[in-house]
Amino acid sequence: MSPNPQYEKIGKGFVQQYYAIFDDPANRENVVHFYSATDSFMTFEGRQIQGAPKILEKVQSLSFQKINIVITTVDSQPTFDGGVLISVLGRLKCDDDPPHSFSQIFLLKPNGGSFIVAHDIFRLNIHNSA
Repeated sequence: MSPNPQYEKIGKGFVQQYYAIFDDPANRENVVHFYSATDSFMTFEGRQIQGAPKILEKVQSLSFQKINIVITTVDSQPTFDGGVLISVLGRLKCDDDPPHSFSQIFLLKPNGGSFIVAHDIFRLNIHNSA
């Protein structure tokens, strides 16, 4: 398989769709449909999670009700198996908390005529300065 020439369009489209679902509390748990039941990995603030059921548990355990995400940049690269590597930088504000910068990396892998999130790494960009 060769690199997907549509990688930029796929990356930006995925990011728009993913965060539109995630930002909507009534719809948030539907992000689980982007992941494989067994072959998807998520690292959330350093915690390793495998498989859509466990990822759904994590999403459901998040304590905020309202979230506002502003995307600063989306960078995408093609992979040699037809997938897309996506880097997202942005800012999020949950409930009444102050806004925080975040970064999130997605690796989309081809799955039939679409893609699954094979890898997802999320981290708030908070610096410990002692």
